[in-house]
Amino acid sequence: MTYATDRLHEEIAYIAYHFHWSLEEILDLEHHDRRRYAGEIASLVTRAGAED
Repeated sequence: MTYATDRLHEEIAYIAYHFHWSLEEILDLEHHDRRRYAGEIASLVTRAGAED
């Protein structure tokens, strides 16, 4: 199965924006690790928004 290029770019941008990691660092992650980081960031953002 091929992972959609648009989705990959979204994940890269999301992780880079929040963690300030380089493109190379993010692309070095395994797919499941990259998805997990994106999910964890989303949880943190959601929690922070709920506290406002």
